[in-house]
Amino acid sequence: MAPRLDVRGLTVELPTRAGWIKPVNDVSFALGEGETLGIVGESGSGKTMLALALMGLEPQGARRSGEAWLHLTSRNGDGAAATTEPRGNLVSVSGAEMRDLRGREIAMIFQEPMTALNPVVRVGPQIEEAIRVHAPGLGRSEIRRRALEAIERAAIPEPERRARQYPHQLSGGLRQRAMIAMALAAGPSVLIADEPTTALDVTVQKQILDLLETLRRDLRLSLLFITHDLGVVAQIADRVAVMYAGRIVEEGPSAEVLHRPRHPYTEGLLRAAPRLAREKLSAIPGAVPSLDALPAGCAFAPRCSRHVPECDVALPALLHATGASENHSARCILAR
Repeated sequence: MAPRLDVRGLTVELPTRAGWIKPVNDVSFALGEGETLGIVGESGSGKTMLALALMGLEPQGARRSGEAWLHLTSRNGDGAAATTEPRGNLVSVSGAEMRDLRGREIAMIFQEPMTALNPVVRVGPQIEEAIRVHAPGLGRSEIRRRALEAIERAAIPEPERRARQYPHQLSGGLRQRAMIAMALAAGPSVLIADEPTTALDVTVQKQILDLLETLRRDLRLSLLFITHDLGVVAQIADRVAVMYAGRIVEEGPSAEVLHRPRHPYTEGLLRAAPRLAREKLSAIPGAVPSLDALPAGCAFAPRCSRHVPECDVALPALLHATGASENHSARCILAR
């Protein structure tokens, strides 16, 4: 069966005073039906720009190239999957086609709901708008019913009361649930979640993760989960892709990547992650290089403790790691 989202060589270029830079550089991955792929990396690694590019929301003046095929799964009368067909290349579709796909076939939960929600419009009408745009023929009462259904599906208590409230009247956790309800209101098959638990305390974070996992399972969603928290990835993702300086440097099953990483950058992220056991955290030295001054070879080479002269010769390819499972690859000469 074809993947729900098939990204091949996606590149985003942004104009700067120093010339064009590539915050997303030749990124490829596939996301299957009902699967969760975690995208991790430091701030500035290209995670959010990747999500915005897939949604057609990249900054004005940006250039996109490559392919991002969105496949839809048609179903038989009994609900069983029948066939998959490409709905379009998200990189090359027109603006009108992208507006038709955005929200109905692919949706996004943004990092900060207080800035993503309109502060002067009640929560209910904002969710109703997401439905009305993609189903203009529905009557007012049916749209309202579906909005309340989406609020209830997002596990928001007292749906009718919450629908009448403004975003500032909701807690951070309820605002994030309202964003989830809005994203899923039109029935998309692919959901992008951009660090949806960053500003929440740990108990609410766990509730949001459990909710996303329930929705993924019940609705057969394909979830692209962006985070800098490796602990969250371990909880929710089937596979993980690690980004650095705009490129994927390691990809594979979550359990394998987190327990037997094959790229020094992934190893560094794991050493820097807090643990319950009392031990000294080991920070990665240096900083992510400027995108207009990347090294000729491996971008991580200047910070790598296992650096060898060959690292500076050419950019390593993303290849299967020796001794790893078939779908575990790393962009490092030492991985082989």
